[in-house]
Amino acid sequence: MQLGRNFGWLWSAYAVSTYGTWMAFGAFPLIAVRVLHSPTFAVSLLEASGLAVAALVAFSLGPWVEHRAKRPVMIAMDLIRFAAMVSIPVTYVLGLLSYGQLLIVSVISGTANIAFAAASGAYLKYLVPRDQLLVANGRFEGTGWVATAAGPPLGGALIGLLGPVVTVLADALSYLLSAFGVLRIRGGDIAAPRSDAGLRPADLLTGWRVIRRDHALLRLFLNSILVGGLIMATAPLLAVLLLGRYQYPAWQYGIAFGIPALGGFVGARLSARLVGRFGQHRIMMVFGWLRSLFPLGLAFVQPGVPGLLTVIVVEGLLITCMGIFNPIYATERLQRISADHAARVLSTWSAASKLVHALLMVIWGVLATRTGPLTAITISGVLLLFTPLLLPKAAQPAGSAFTPIPARA
Repeated sequence: MQLGRNFGWLWSAYAVSTYGTWMAFGAFPLIAVRVLHSPTFAVSLLEASGLAVAALVAFSLGPWVEHRAKRPVMIAMDLIRFAAMVSIPVTYVLGLLSYGQLLIVSVISGTANIAFAAASGAYLKYLVPRDQLLVANGRFEGTGWVATAAGPPLGGALIGLLGPVVTVLADALSYLLSAFGVLRIRGGDIAAPRSDAGLRPADLLTGWRVIRRDHALLRLFLNSILVGGLIMATAPLLAVLLLGRYQYPAWQYGIAFGIPALGGFVGARLSARLVGRFGQHRIMMVFGWLRSLFPLGLAFVQPGVPGLLTVIVVEGLLITCMGIFNPIYATERLQRISADHAARVLSTWSAASKLVHALLMVIWGVLATRTGPLTAITISGVLLLFTPLLLPKAAQPAGSAFTPIPARA
């Protein structure tokens, strides 16, 4: 299905920045562990603090993004991410790189990520007809998983040859290319009208009120932030376990998370077909349940080749289910929010998710310090088994179609 040249440029911008990000997968924890010799809790804190501070800042970004044309916002966020990320290789070469700088860059890039995602999500809803949103989201999802498959092994090879800072430089340059892709988009834009009263404190909660009023949207919101939080909480612990205690080489670490991502690509390709045959709600429920089962398999990770194969199989099954579930969930979310509230809802959603992720990372960092990384990973897997109870119980009609609001010249 043809979605147009403008969608192609938006898709290309997403692709190039996603490839850059996944090439730098694990670079911050790796730099913290191997270059700065940071302890386990500090690695978890690095991930968590960036998410938490970025999320707090992002609550005020929703209204700001909502009332502005989306393409300039996306370009600005790309340039900010480039400047933040490129500072790391610069200070590394000068011998000035520190743990504090990693924290600051994590906050800046995390905040820009939220603003970019809110603007691009709202613009996608404006750019693509309602009945083609699932196809568009499937293409983004598939691209993301291909990047996940190719990026970590390539990044791991670069790390092995040239060190982890080189992959951060590649990530920085990808944001410049993303900005160029967005700049190439032609035609209209979208911005909600400004209120004469200006921004009020209550406006910061508008996104949350929209989510709360829709029962199905609220259940999706709670499910997504808990599933994402429990999975993300184990990411720094896996890095410490595999790179530190089990001494996996960087290239094996990349392969362990790269190969399974091919399942995400397959899942994303199947998503729309499965929905067409069995219905959107049924497929969302089935794979929403399945994605909660497989993370418990990480409790059986061990050193050497058996452990590597365990990670590949478990992550492969999990990611295939996510590849099917995520485009449906993203489409359901966009269909349930109006165009003039899309940026605010998406920024609220992202900010709340990152706050929960940060909180769970800190908790799991403390838990891993007291019980060991593998025990903490196992506890996360057990809790994930209960998260599907939050999914909507029955299909509910989404809101009416939106009316695009053209941006002012």
